[in-house]
Amino acid sequence: MLLLNFLLALAWVALTGDFSPANLLAGFALGLFVLWVLVPRQGYAARVVQAAGFTLYFAWELVKANWRVARAVVQPRAHLHPAIVAVPLDVRGDLAIQLLATVITLTPGTLSVDVSTDRRTLYVHVVDVGAAGDVDAFVRDTKASFERRIQAMLE
Repeated sequence: MLLLNFLLALAWVALTGDFSPANLLAGFALGLFVLWVLVPRQGYAARVVQAAGFTLYFAWELVKANWRVARAVVQPRAHLHPAIVAVPLDVRGDLAIQLLATVITLTPGTLSVDVSTDRRTLYVHVVDVGAAGDVDAFVRDTKASFERRIQAMLE
């Protein structure tokens, strides 16, 4: 469906004669609408909307994480509490696990270290789990934010 949507966007650009990125994006949005109307059972449009929402959510989380790390770096005495945290996984597909691990690694202050051999646990290095060492809060936040959204988008 993505290929078909891209082809519709290229057809839109060719028909209008405007080869700008903005017009290509408009053609993609128009193609998405056409596919949503003509092929509603496929769920393609809903997945594209979920992916766009996930991208915006991830961008906001990046801003917040950068702020937290920058604030920790400029403090005269950083009281960081690093930890390796085992995050139990609800996502099962290889793509979903890889996307979750990548998103965690791209977020400042966290790094995906390993996935268990049974693919049920993701090990994450966290720069600061807080003064109380609240590992459970990190696990809850990760599962409620990134994992839940990835699961809804891919599975």
